[in-house]
Amino acid sequence: MIPYFQLKIEYKQTKLHKRGAMRELTRQAGIEGMRENEVLLITGGTGSFGHAVLRAFLKSDIGEIRIFSRDEKKQDDQRKFYRNDKLKYYVGDVRDYTSVLSATRGVDYIFHAAALKQVPSCEFHPMEAVKTNIIGTENVLESAIINGVRRVVCLSTDKAVYPINAMGLSKAMMEKVMVAKSRNVDGSRTVMCATRYGNVMASRGSVIPLFVEQVLRREPLTITDPTMTRFMMTLEEAVQLVLFAFHNGNNGDIFVRKAPAATLQTISEAVLAVLGRPDHRIEVIGTRHGEKQSETLLSREEMASAEDLGEYFRIPPDLRDLNYGKFVEQGETRISRSQDYNSNNTERLDVEAMKAAMLSLGLIRRVLAGKPPTPDD
Repeated sequence: MIPYFQLKIEYKQTKLHKRGAMRELTRQAGIEGMRENEVLLITGGTGSFGHAVLRAFLKSDIGEIRIFSRDEKKQDDQRKFYRNDKLKYYVGDVRDYTSVLSATRGVDYIFHAAALKQVPSCEFHPMEAVKTNIIGTENVLESAIINGVRRVVCLSTDKAVYPINAMGLSKAMMEKVMVAKSRNVDGSRTVMCATRYGNVMASRGSVIPLFVEQVLRREPLTITDPTMTRFMMTLEEAVQLVLFAFHNGNNGDIFVRKAPAATLQTISEAVLAVLGRPDHRIEVIGTRHGEKQSETLLSREEMASAEDLGEYFRIPPDLRDLNYGKFVEQGETRISRSQDYNSNNTERLDVEAMKAAMLSLGLIRRVLAGKPPTPDD
């Protein structure tokens, strides 16, 4: 196994290294200016994103952080881990409007992360995805409007663009619900926007923890298609995106962070190199149901109207009304000239860059230290 200190040096030399990422994030986003009388609600707050954003906001002056989720065991584990008086826990389900309405009373800001995210489970139970991802989002947004919540950021996924599976379809509809709701909201009272991002490295259910588990169990790495590409993003970068939307979003906006991508072959080779198992067997099993060869963060139509903000794209809402001609009879030449933004035409990471990026992951550091390979929170 390659010594950890050697890999750490390689990591410091790469452009992907972001020293003190969470500290810099806090400074740039201005969350240190949060007031003591303000309240933040995180739906799905016991998940990977919830833990990450929670760590950032616990360093701010915000007075109260409410965690809303349906898993009381995860809430109890999180409560014992942080032991912080700012944290308040609400057991409930976004599917239940009454419980959401109650939890949002007195709330200033909402990060809506609660969702069904696993492609296979949504494929077999599509109506469950509808209830959580679509109806649940409407419940959150309607409760926010009624209770005068000042800002709501909904979390979406690249699978919502050109969706081919139930999870992506439900997330695409979630975005449509947010945009539709935003049309009739007083922007001086409530602002709702969304973010969209790709694969969050080492989060629960993602490919890197799967590969690590297979290596440790001495099982072959199962790759669907070596040429399949996926956007790569750390949890800290996902939080940065959400905070950027939080501070810069107008009603109906969707924000996307520009991200590099890697092939599954590159990811697998990087995992084996970091774990010191370069000769570990790799087995190609073929594309699974509901998988795409590449993922897309912005469609061709969205790229035609997107605003390039440097590290981010802002997709403004389509504010056309139901006038028939605007949708059917009038075309737009700028769409014909546009190209979508996908994981095949973005920056491509090689094995060395992937190895370096993996050294920022708590999962990898735990494994190299001989600890259990729990996914990053």
